[in-house]
Amino acid sequence: MAQADYACASFVCDTNENWNQNGENMQGIKILCVGKVKEKYFRDGIECYVRQVRRKYLMEIVECDDEPTPEGASAVMERQIREKEGDRLLQKIQEGDYVIALCIDGKHYSSDVWRERMQKCARRISGSLVFVIGGSLGLSDAVVKRADEKLSFSAMTFPHQMMRMILCEQIAGIFTD
Repeated sequence: MAQADYACASFVCDTNENWNQNGENMQGIKILCVGKVKEKYFRDGIECYVRQVRRKYLMEIVECDDEPTPEGASAVMERQIREKEGDRLLQKIQEGDYVIALCIDGKHYSSDVWRERMQKCARRISGSLVFVIGGSLGLSDAVVKRADEKLSFSAMTFPHQMMRMILCEQIAGIFTD
């Protein structure tokens, strides 16, 4: 196993044998994120939504290690940290994946429009539908460049653990009907 592989932990959620028998081409849903969810109430909420999705689809959450950010880090050091974290994330993205980077400057959608958009996307992609959540400093330029689109749930900033739970709730709302 390569050195970089130790920096990410993958959690494949069980599915029944009927996963993805819904006319979609996508292989599954993957959430790539920096850091671990520490609070039990967030872990419980995430697991609740993931259980709903995994009745029909393969779903994987990959947590990559976050880099420590020294207090008073320079802009150069912050960029280097984002690049290290970004390299770990990029290693988990496959050629045919459709990548959506969660960014504060991403596009906003109503729930209905986003649901329709993601359902269409699931029918036309051959790889996985991959959502990427950065660390406390955000995503590297390379990750954003690799993304097929940028998505924002709000102009406000949320803790990354909370954003992961919100994302899982939205995915469950789309892919469990």
